[in-house]
Amino acid sequence: MRFVLIALGHRQPVWVDTAFTEYAKRLPRDARLDLIELKPEPRADNAGPGAIDRLLAREADRIRAAVPPQARVVALDERGDAPTTRALAQRVVRWQTDARDVALVIGSADGLDPGFVRDADERLSLSPLTLPHGLARVLLAEQLYRAWSLARGHPYHRD
Repeated sequence: MRFVLIALGHRQPVWVDTAFTEYAKRLPRDARLDLIELKPEPRADNAGPGAIDRLLAREADRIRAAVPPQARVVALDERGDAPTTRALAQRVVRWQTDARDVALVIGSADGLDPGFVRDADERLSLSPLTLPHGLARVLLAEQLYRAWSLARGHPYHRD
């Protein structure tokens, strides 16, 4: 099994790339974390009604094309489940026993297409706060490492 983070957005600050890479490299080969960056659709300043919906639909098509075959799709959404660290660790164990890749998806500045979110296998919220997308990448990578280490009895996590 591997985690695949599919993120709309590119050219993140160096600190984002550095921190993401640090946590990703801490995960073992059997739970590695790969990043697929997709360029967001261009936004027109004078777009008419429905333009954002069409834009999100085009992004959703590109996201679906990037999801590995048979992967569990987890949409990051502010209205998703907000598990504790221990609950996320239990979820990671369940995902590993399922033996499918897990595609975790962070949308663009306008979020994710509502149909994509509805069709996802799971919806996950990192926080009720609005996070910059680069910070969400780092937070997700760290939490996946923390959940993995907690499930393995590694001393990284302390209650």
